[in-house]
Order: sequence, then structure tokens, then C-alpha cells
Amino acid sequence: MATKIDIEPASEHELVLARIIDAPRANIFRAWTDPDVLKRWFTPAPWTTSRAELDVRPGGSSLVVMKDPDGNEYPNKGVYLEVVENEKIVLTDAYTEAWVPSGKPFFTLVLTLEDEGDGKTRYIARARHWTAEDREAHEKMGFHEGWGQCAGQLEAVAAKL
Repeated sequence: MATKIDIEPASEHELVLARIIDAPRANIFRAWTDPDVLKRWFTPAPWTTSRAELDVRPGGSSLVVMKDPDGNEYPNKGVYLEVVENEKIVLTDAYTEAWVPSGKPFFTLVLTLEDEGDGKTRYIARARHWTAEDREAHEKMGFHEGWGQCAGQLEAVAAKL
């Protein structure tokens, strides 16, 4: 199971999930950037990821559709701002595609992957929200529990890639 580490948020607008994951950075990066692999871990069970379209490059679009147990789908569109292979992914929902602004930006994800040695990775996901109210809403939605569960699912998948 991914080992929790404590990292303080940089501001009142940020939520942080940090783990030591027992899988190499390259595998974790692939799990975030290969649509077929992402669908296997991205959404906390019993939810699923029914669709993933990823154009992983700065300016490239992302569409991830989450599906609840009742069959309702929730599309999440975004644009990659920065991609450094095996090290960093920055993705925002402020844009939906080709720099088209979204109706209501919610957050930007800054994901960093650092080598911990012995095939392990320091995994830090920073959710930077536009407002403190958005951060609070995300926390109440179950950010820590949901993203924590997904980190465990990610570890299980990435360890076998």
C-alpha cells in the first residue's frame, strides 16, 4: 500500500496528496499518460473510468469520463500546461481544449514524481484551486479519501507495468 507522507499545502487554495509508491517513476508516468492504463486505476472504486482521451503535451487536451455505480457519467475536460517525462504533469480544467476557456475553472493539478530509490517513487499531487471556497468544496467532496484510494489503485497497476 502506498505510504502516506505529510506535505503542507503552499496556500489556502491548495490540497496536497503525497505518497511513497512502490513502483518506478516511468511506470507511474505511463499510468497517467496511457489512456488504457489510466482507465484501470483513475477513479475510486466502485466508480470506473469509462473513457480517456489524452493528448499528453503542453496545449494538448484531456478528457476523462468517470462513471458512478448507477451509470451516470461525469466528463472532465482539461488542457496540459507542462509535461516532463517521468517527472511532472501540470493539467488544468481552466481550458477545455485548444485554449478554449472552460465555463468554471476549478483547479490545476501539479503532479511531481521523484525517485525514492529501490524502485519507489515520491508521488506528490497538488490541487491548486482558484478560490479558497473551491478548495474547501473539493476537500468536502472527499479529496483526501478519493485521491488516496486512487493512489493505492495506481500503485497496484503501476507495479505490474
